Amino acid sequence: MPLPPVPAPPAGDAVTVAPGDTYVQSFARGLAVIRAFGPERPHMTLSEVASRTGLTRAGARRILLTLAQLGYVAVDERRFALTPRILDLGYAYLSGLPLWNLALPYMEAVAQSTRESCSVSVLDGPDVVYILRLSTHKVMSINLSVGSRLPAWVTAMGRVLLAGLDEASLDRILGEHPPTAYTPESITDTGALKAVIEDTRRQGYARVVRELEPGLQSVAVPVVDRAGRTIAAMNVSCHASRYTPEDMVAAFLPALREAAEQINEALRRR
Repeated sequence: MPLPPVPAPPAGDAVTVAPGDTYVQSFARGLAVIRAFGPERPHMTLSEVASRTGLTRAGARRILLTLAQLGYVAVDERRFALTPRILDLGYAYLSGLPLWNLALPYMEAVAQSTRESCSVSVLDGPDVVYILRLSTHKVMSINLSVGSRLPAWVTAMGRVLLAGLDEASLDRILGEHPPTAYTPESITDTGALKAVIEDTRRQGYARVVRELEPGLQSVAVPVVDRAGRTIAAMNVSCHASRYTPEDMVAAFLPALREAAEQINEALRRR
């Protein structure tokens, strides 16, 4: 089963009017226009933007021209595209994360010792969002980078992050976003998945083998704050043909745990 595109939202999701005087509809529509662009649609016409967001052509035009005046959108003949300035919005989030500044040296040590890709992600609803990634070689059919999203229930980092939730929050996420199969190995029974997440919580790491893609396996550990709460997850991923699942854990878990503890200690000193 092919993976979903990363990470365009469903058309119209961001422009739904919410009741109350705290909802600024024009701002929500502007965000919907920004989010409409992505790897599948780096350039769009006015009509395509309007169709993608559910806006009228006039409304989409006003927003696009406003974004162009602010430097966030470029216009080439009749096609619009985001500019590098849009990265300022994401950098404002990343630069405010102590983890983003502290984790990279330890990730580099993991990638060097394992010679495999190493990533750090956080939980956003039912998804993991990559905030750091060091890729040694491509092991997936899609390109992963900072900002990429994947479903939490079928990834090692996601299961680590889900294991850090209380039972009510975990039940809510799995109830609103039931697990679906990406490969024949994917766990789709909610009860079985919760048992795996409980094992993850107990043993302090997660292992996923061929559940997201047939040739992919990974192992992940939590990164915790001063209070012991899981705030992120770090993983090493590799092609399933290079290691047995047991050999992968034996080869990668010690390096991951050492790096995570170093990051945790650095966070405690801040």
